[in-house]
Amino acid sequence: MLRADQLERFRRDGFLVLDGFVEGAACDALRARAEELVAGFDPPARPTVFTTDDQARKTDDYFLDSGDQIRFFFEDGALDDDGGLRGAKARSINKIGHALHDLDPTFDRFSRTPELEALTAALGVEDPLLMQSMYIFKQPFIGGEVGCHQDATYLHTEPEAMVGLWFALEDARTDNGCLWALPGGHRDGLRSRFVRDGRTTRLDVLDARPWGDAGLVPLEVNRGDLIVLDGLVPHLSHPNRSPASRHAYTLHLVSATSAYPATNWLQRRTPARGFRIR
Repeated sequence: MLRADQLERFRRDGFLVLDGFVEGAACDALRARAEELVAGFDPPARPTVFTTDDQARKTDDYFLDSGDQIRFFFEDGALDDDGGLRGAKARSINKIGHALHDLDPTFDRFSRTPELEALTAALGVEDPLLMQSMYIFKQPFIGGEVGCHQDATYLHTEPEAMVGLWFALEDARTDNGCLWALPGGHRDGLRSRFVRDGRTTRLDVLDARPWGDAGLVPLEVNRGDLIVLDGLVPHLSHPNRSPASRHAYTLHLVSATSAYPATNWLQRRTPARGFRIR
């Protein structure tokens, strides 16, 4: 599945772009299904906002119990001062998470393919478990900034053995919020942990040094491309102020050979599964 030079590049940089990994028709099917899910969603009076910058303060039961559910999270800029939606529901949602891959047949089929199983094996993830999925909209004009972070901050294992798969369902460019990553930053260790303590969360800072912007590189990709991310590689995305959305689908995998601590915010009542389709 991976050439030796690709695997070496992933180990060196902490990320790898695989062009045309998914056919355009599969991307379109996932987008259509996400639109159906949004159309059938009735927002509560005070919708839940998702942000990586202040998630500890904004964590609520709706978020904490979403690990094995399909739930909807809104852009911060989509809400007015009273917590209501400023505009149309379909243009206000930040993401859907976090168990699309388990609970929706369309996302299940997309997430569990022989190609992905072979790719994960080539990356060296032993006994992989599909722990989390997210459909990310990056809405036109209001798609929020995602600050520089490591995915292992939010899903940590002992030892660290986590990989992210980021599927571009639309073209991602610098003007509509593509990913930026820090080559080699994964070799510098975990900087923080997003910790669950009962029904509350907090961010434990392990290393307060800032990453800075100097070394970050844009990962501009086309519909159907796949970005593979080491759980420790720092990455971000800027706000989307363009008229073009930037839909993406992400899967986060962990190894069953590593311990999955109870301090992870995401706790499932149903066990995580590997690549076998039900």
